[in-house]
Amino acid sequence: MDIKKLTSEIKKLLELLEKKEKLVAMLAPSFVVDFSYPEIVGMLKRLGFKYVVEVARGAKETNRQLLALMKLYPDKRFITSPCPSIVRLIRNKYPELLPFLAKIDSPMSATARIVLKEYPDCKRVFIGPCFAKKFEAREDWPELEILVLTYREIQTVFEIKGIFPIEKDKKERFDIACQETRLYPISGGLVQSSGIIKSLTDPQYDVVSGPKLAEEFLKKFPYQPDLKVLDILYCEGGCINGPGVITKESLDRRRQKVINHWLLE
Repeated sequence: MDIKKLTSEIKKLLELLEKKEKLVAMLAPSFVVDFSYPEIVGMLKRLGFKYVVEVARGAKETNRQLLALMKLYPDKRFITSPCPSIVRLIRNKYPELLPFLAKIDSPMSATARIVLKEYPDCKRVFIGPCFAKKFEAREDWPELEILVLTYREIQTVFEIKGIFPIEKDKKERFDIACQETRLYPISGGLVQSSGIIKSLTDPQYDVVSGPKLAEEFLKKFPYQPDLKVLDILYCEGGCINGPGVITKESLDRRRQKVINHWLLE
């Protein structure tokens, strides 16, 4: 493998591993589309990570913050903001919608804050399906110093270091976990896990994914006064279809893997 062709994030992680820095892997809840649990935890720890945490835990905090905003401003309307591609689309193309964008932590930044508190001497590495998370980390939360790699990139690191699943990996578990928000990476995961789907009527919330529908609904949003919450993701089907995933399986199969992990005790 030509090291010169590796991304800067892969090079940075290899450098941190070489220096034996204390690292925490923050694993996005869509990880099950590409990796098996709990084997992935064992692989990351053998690679050199001291702790492995589930970003679904940060998603729980994202939900808490959104619900608090809705309670504080009952007449305000919100566009959800965990998706960095949607955030950037609004900033660059629909700035008139910025007042509606929920100003809260994303699951990644919320998890990073939890990790900073629990493991203050460790560096934070987010592993997920999305290239736009790299921009989010650098531009929106620079103070959290999050290194972002995609699933494709972490798989490359595994291959460079000769890390493959072994039997003892099945004994590992997340150091910080959260079952209730594991549906976050599929379209509608936020409204389902937060309880919004139960607290609002059908006309008061909507769920959208995919570039074409995203633009269509953003254009219509100012003219839909009854719509209180727009849960919107840029990738078709949600984060399970991010550009940094490895799998070629159908969206239905990916969605089922996320559901199966959600049901796992």
